[in-house]
Amino acid sequence: MSTPAGGRHDGSPLEPSSVPATYDDSAHSPITTPDSDDHSAPDPEAVRDTRRPAGQSPAGIAHTKAAATWTGLVVGAIVLVILLVFILQNLDAVPVSIFVWTFQLPLGVSMLLAAIAGALVMALAGGVRILQIRRAAKLK
Repeated sequence: MSTPAGGRHDGSPLEPSSVPATYDDSAHSPITTPDSDDHSAPDPEAVRDTRRPAGQSPAGIAHTKAAATWTGLVVGAIVLVILLVFILQNLDAVPVSIFVWTFQLPLGVSMLLAAIAGALVMALAGGVRILQIRRAAKLK
């Protein structure tokens, strides 16, 4: 075990003459190990806490539902503007055949409708799978 300069191994405090004249009682104590002799634990206020609470960004701003909603709305608006530009650049009419019906639609609109139909089919498949999992969970 280590002892400070002039310290004793028997656990008795230092003699006043062995304390340096420049000793400042208001200065923060260095962090010591639990097995150090004649040292107390560090002052908790002197040790800086570098941990962040859960859900906080590095700047210390909490992530809120309002912030997530706003971000989602901005991203959605950007996607809608890109879709509008795509549709306006693809206004050439193309024939679209669905079962027995055939009609003319602008190319951009027909591609948008195809993407929406694909998303609906995937949502339907996902919904069926969720129902299967819920039913299996209730049986257990």
